[in-house]
Amino acid sequence: MRKQVIPAVLSGLLCVSAFAQRVEISREVSFLHLQSSYNAGWSSVLTGNFEEAAENARANGLLEVQANSCANRRSLLLEVVVRDRDGRHFREVPVWQLSDSNAFFFVSGMTIDADGAPNAYNPDDTGLDELANAGEPAHWNGIITGRDGNPLIQREGDPFPGYFISCTSLTDETKKFTDPTGYVDASKIAYIALPQDVANRGGVRLGDFAVVMNLHNGKSSFAIYADIGTLGEGSVALADALGIYSDARRGGQSEGILYLLFPGSGNGKPRTVGDIQSESEKLLPDHRRRIRELSSCVESDDSVSAIMFKKRSDTFH
Repeated sequence: MRKQVIPAVLSGLLCVSAFAQRVEISREVSFLHLQSSYNAGWSSVLTGNFEEAAENARANGLLEVQANSCANRRSLLLEVVVRDRDGRHFREVPVWQLSDSNAFFFVSGMTIDADGAPNAYNPDDTGLDELANAGEPAHWNGIITGRDGNPLIQREGDPFPGYFISCTSLTDETKKFTDPTGYVDASKIAYIALPQDVANRGGVRLGDFAVVMNLHNGKSSFAIYADIGTLGEGSVALADALGIYSDARRGGQSEGILYLLFPGSGNGKPRTVGDIQSESEKLLPDHRRRIRELSSCVESDDSVSAIMFKKRSDTFH
C-alpha cells in the first residue's frame, strides 16, 4: 500500500492504506483521446489475444473523436483524482464500465505493493519496501500489531524471523492472524490494490479476478484483487509479469497499464497462482463480445495501439 497525502475520504483500518484518494463522479464526458504512445493493440488486449497485441504494435499520433458514438458500448463509472509519482501534480483517471456487463476498466500507472510478502518490512527498514509505507507508530496499517499497538515480529519457524508480519486486506481466515502465510504474498502472487470507494462503486470484492496489461510492451497477467490501496497499484509479482521494475522502493511505471476487473468472479479467498490463471481464463469467453464492441469503438482498423480516456478539464469539479 502506498501512502499519499491527499484530502481524506477513507478511514484507515488494519491492512487498509492510510492514504486517501478523492473520488469524483462525472456527469458528462465531452470527448475522449485515442493516444497511440503504447506498443500493444487495444482490440487484442481486451479479447485476450496478447501475442497478437505485441506483434501488431505501432505508434501513430493523437486522435480525437466524439464519445457519444460509443455511448452504448461503455459508460463512465466514476473519475478518480490521483497524485502523480512526483508528488506535486494531480491527474484524473476515468473508470469505465462495459455495456451490459459489470466488468470495468481503467488505464493508469503502477506503483509497487510489497504487502503480504514476509520480508516486506523489518525494524531496520531494510525490507522489500520502505517502512513508512506500512504506516507509523500508533497508526500501522501494512503490518500486524498486538493489543499494545506495537508491530508483531516473526519468530523462529516463520519465513523471515525478525521481520514484521506484513498483511493484505485479503486473508486466509483458516489461519491465525499472526501467521505470515495467511496473507497474499506480493513476491509470489500477482495481485492488484484498489481504493475502497472504487471497489464499492464497481461492485468488486476482495478475491475477484482481473486482467492487467502493460500497453508499452504487450506483456499481460491475470491477477487477483487482494489489497485496499491506491488506484494503479500492483504486487511485486505482477510487476515482474508485466516487465515493470518491481522494486517496491524505487520501481513502478508512471502510465500505460490497463486494468480490467471482473466483479463477483472470486470466492473472497486467497488463491494459488494456478487458480488465478485457470479461473481468470474462464471469464474471457463470456466478455469477449462486449470487449470487442468496446475495442471497435476506440480504434479504427489496427492503427491505434491503446487508449487513454480523459474528461474535458472545464467540466471537472
